[in-house]
Amino acid sequence: MSTLLQVNQQTILSEDLLPLLNRYQLLEPLLREILIDQAIASLRDNAGETNSHWDGEAERTHKLQTFKQQKWQHRLPTYFLERSAQLDRVVYSMIRVQDPGIADELYFRIQENEQTFAELAAQYSQGPEAETHGLIGPVELGSYHPQFAHVLAMAPCNELMPPLQLDNWFVILRVEKRIPAQLDDVMSQRLLNELFEQWLQQEVTQVLSRSPNPQVAA
Repeated sequence: MSTLLQVNQQTILSEDLLPLLNRYQLLEPLLREILIDQAIASLRDNAGETNSHWDGEAERTHKLQTFKQQKWQHRLPTYFLERSAQLDRVVYSMIRVQDPGIADELYFRIQENEQTFAELAAQYSQGPEAETHGLIGPVELGSYHPQFAHVLAMAPCNELMPPLQLDNWFVILRVEKRIPAQLDDVMSQRLLNELFEQWLQQEVTQVLSRSPNPQVAA
């Protein structure tokens, strides 16, 4: 046994370190940083660059970005297609109430042009959308429950939908606009980060599963 640290009256021994890291949820962050260092250790600076151009953290960030691009850049078009249904955005109007009779009445008022959707949403909708006269978005479809996202994805634009029940609510919807996701620079970086995080979490899980210390592996 060897003493690593003295904290007031508490002596931290070497065999205490892993259980303490695990208890305070610091083990996984530590493993992430170690695995990142291992992944970028073999990367060299671009031609003509020297370490003097970078401080330690900037160089690490630069190498990590290079690692992501080398490992996953070629996968972006395919991965984007896999994710596009969740990445597409939508602008829509919504009124939600808990009384189905009121929902039917509001639907017919809008359909018969007695009042506008915005007027009725501001007056009757029982969610925060009342503050915006029922208008919501743009919002990514992937941020919603799959059932609701499917409704928004399939509804024709600018067409008033009859009331439908979602949980305890009766909802009137009108999709105003769809904004398809595009694989631009911002989206490419986001998807690179997603693929990196998936890989890193898998690596962390594998390391923990191989740990001989049952307190850590658990």
